[in-house]
Amino acid sequence: LDELPAKTEIVKKVRLSDMEMAFYEALRRKAIEQIESNDENPLSKQFQVLAEITKLRQASCHPQLVDSTLAIESSKLSTFLEIVDELVENNHRALVFSQFVSHLSIVRNALDTKGIQYQYLDGSTPMEKRAKAVKEFQGGAGQLFLISLKAGGLGLNLTAADYVIHLDPWWNPAVEDQASDRAHRIGQTRPVTSYRLVAENTIEEKIIRLHATKRELAKSQLEGNEQSAR
Repeated sequence: LDELPAKTEIVKKVRLSDMEMAFYEALRRKAIEQIESNDENPLSKQFQVLAEITKLRQASCHPQLVDSTLAIESSKLSTFLEIVDELVENNHRALVFSQFVSHLSIVRNALDTKGIQYQYLDGSTPMEKRAKAVKEFQGGAGQLFLISLKAGGLGLNLTAADYVIHLDPWWNPAVEDQASDRAHRIGQTRPVTSYRLVAENTIEEKIIRLHATKRELAKSQLEGNEQSAR
């Protein structure tokens, strides 16, 4: 819409530590070995592939999402907290999305330690609490609003935020765009900046490349046509 302020999208590359990359690579090699040794039916193998891919995506965010006993620090969490410190210092407010509720739990613990106030909702949040959290955030309570991607893609008006942070990329860029538009919609008076945190040399970079392919495909199918081609 022409009346909306500008929106800037930034892909923030995160370099993982040597320990994180060693863990990720070990996980990747183990996944390949297990998939190749799976002699069960094709459907079972497909489910195994999806499960192993999910582990790699989680390891790209925080090793503890795969193994809670690990003491490896997360470079992505450190980068996120640096961004948050800068936003808070400059009186900005942000929506924070992740598809992993367990990832948001780790983020909540880190924010509690730093004394940063936030609102929160995921798919299990009752409608009354959901409405209350939105109302309080819009009224100025909390510097951040942590939201699970599937719970916050539609139906929320959160124009009190002028920043959006996606902690991990989702397969479908349209879902991320819908989530970002909780802040970039009618009623927003400030420019909106959207960060996507992407771990270098991991499956997350491949997902981002897939985003570009899907966007180009959608554009080629819709542009210049009154209705989409099959």
